[in-house]
Order: sequence, then structure tokens, then C-alpha cells
Amino acid sequence: MSICNLVTGGAGFIGAHVVRELLDLGEKVVILDDLSGGFKENIPEGVEFVEGSILDVTLVNNLFEKHKFTNVYHLAAYAAEGLSHFIRRFNYQNNLIGSINLINASINHEIKCFIFTSSIAVYGANQLPMSEDMIPQPEDPYGISKLAVEQDLKTANHMFGLDYVIFRPHNVYGEFQNIGDKYRNVIGIFMNQIMQDQPLTIFGDGTQSRAFSYVKEISQTIALSAKNKDCFGEIFNVGADTPYSVNDLAQEVGKLFGTKPKINYLDARNEVLHAYSTHAKVAKYFPNSPKFTLEEGLKKMADWAKEHGPRQSQEFGEIEVAKNLPPSWSKK
Repeated sequence: MSICNLVTGGAGFIGAHVVRELLDLGEKVVILDDLSGGFKENIPEGVEFVEGSILDVTLVNNLFEKHKFTNVYHLAAYAAEGLSHFIRRFNYQNNLIGSINLINASINHEIKCFIFTSSIAVYGANQLPMSEDMIPQPEDPYGISKLAVEQDLKTANHMFGLDYVIFRPHNVYGEFQNIGDKYRNVIGIFMNQIMQDQPLTIFGDGTQSRAFSYVKEISQTIALSAKNKDCFGEIFNVGADTPYSVNDLAQEVGKLFGTKPKINYLDARNEVLHAYSTHAKVAKYFPNSPKFTLEEGLKKMADWAKEHGPRQSQEFGEIEVAKNLPPSWSKK
């Protein structure tokens, strides 16, 4: 029987890479994406694309009935940790309720495996390096929603036998990223600003650090997970090992565009100052996953960004809580 995979968010950033990995494996792919953060140009030939939302229960159920999916790769999300404080309802609807719609359909149609991209946002602060055996303590609604889905998958497995694999990626960057989203993905923001001769905006003093992860370090592992039954029921951190400060990152991006960037330091946000995780567990289960240095990954993304040019930044349309909203995020 041929394998048919549903990839939610497949027109988006990480999803577009996972789709290509699945096609390289010779598998059939159906993409469900509402194009709120993705683009049709990210979709390769050879897949069926359905424009729609994971919040549309009727659409979701009809797709499962029609295609008899083998696996579900759930990557659709609005992954803006900082902004999630101010769009709480939107966050929980899209990142939690939408996920539950997919889990329900997966149970009812007895899929083989549900692969979920969570986030190291579930860990919270002061847990370094972050490892899978730590007790999650998320500090923002985005991390809370991701943890809730993780916990629901565990109960779905216990009650209904739904197999799953959970990945916790962090600070992923690369080709197909929406560099016009000013609320998330600092590398894309930097590249978009520098191509428009704008100063790079940094919240706080720039000493906060992250282990920035090139997308191809994780997309292959995610795609292969449904074939590795040993990893069913497991949680994996996935991404780069070495943290860099945002100040150092700004200089590295500037070099790739042949300039010494000007920095506009803004008031610090309420965010985790340092975040990086261990990857010993994923290396054990997926020993052949590719690795890239920061310089290698940034070069690949910069080449892609130069080819496609800058994107106009869009304001988020429905801020729900204006109190303590950073001024740079307020509507002009």
C-alpha cells in the first residue's frame, strides 16, 4: 500500500523542507495550509495542495476520509513566542485547538503516526542546557499551547493507541522563511532589514543567546521519523548545538551582505535570555542527520534571500492585549 502523508503548514518554512524530504523518499504528500505565513511559491511540483485551515473541522475530516493518510506531519503554527502574550486567543485557537482537530481525525482514521513539531519554548527559563528529561515550565502562551498538545498526544496514545513523535526545534532559519514577519525569526528580520538599508533592530542589549539552527539540520530527521518505530512515543530536541549572541549574529549577517550593520537597540522584551538544548538523544536515534555551521547555514539563506529580495513587513491585524506591547509592534 502506498504511503500518503498529510503535511500541515507545508507551504510554510519548515513544512516546505519536510515536504521535499518526503518526496525524495518517493512518498505521496498532501499539503494543508491557509497561506497565513506560507507562500504558494514554496510548494514543489508533485504534491496536492489544499488551501484551508486546520480550524475547519469539516475540511479536515473530509481530507482524512478522502486520502486515507498513513502519517500526519503537523507543522502548521504561528510560532511567535513574544507576540503570543498579546494574541492569546489567536495563539490557543491556531496552535492548540487546530492541533486537536487533527488529533481527533487521526484517531478516528487510525493513522500510523502523528509527527508534531513542538518547541523548546516548553522548557521556560533557567534550564540550561535544555534536555528532554526536564520538567517543562513554559513562560509564554506559545510554549503553553505546544506543551498542551504534547500532553494531549500522550493521552491519545494511552486511550486510543495513537502513535506519535514529538520534536522540539529551536530558532530555525533557512530558505523559504517568511522574512517579512517582523514579530519572529530574527535572522529573517535582519536580512530583510539589511536589504532595505534599514538599521537592525535588537531588543535589549543583544547579549541574549540562541543556538540558531539551519533548517536542513532538522527537516530530514522529521521526515524520517515515521519510518523509525523505535522513536514512536518519544520527544526529541532537534537543532544546532552552539549558542551565539544576537550581537554576534548581527555582525555575521552584515558580513554576508558586505556591510557593517547599524544597530537600533530597543527596550528589552520579557523573554528568556539564553536558550540552547542538548541533542544526545536525537543523535542516538538519527545518527546520520546532517550538520551545518552557523556560517554555512547563513550563507545558504543569504544567497536565497538575495535572489528573492526583501518582503514588505505586515502588521499583525488583531492585537488582543495592548498593555505592555513593545512600541515597535504597535500599529503606526
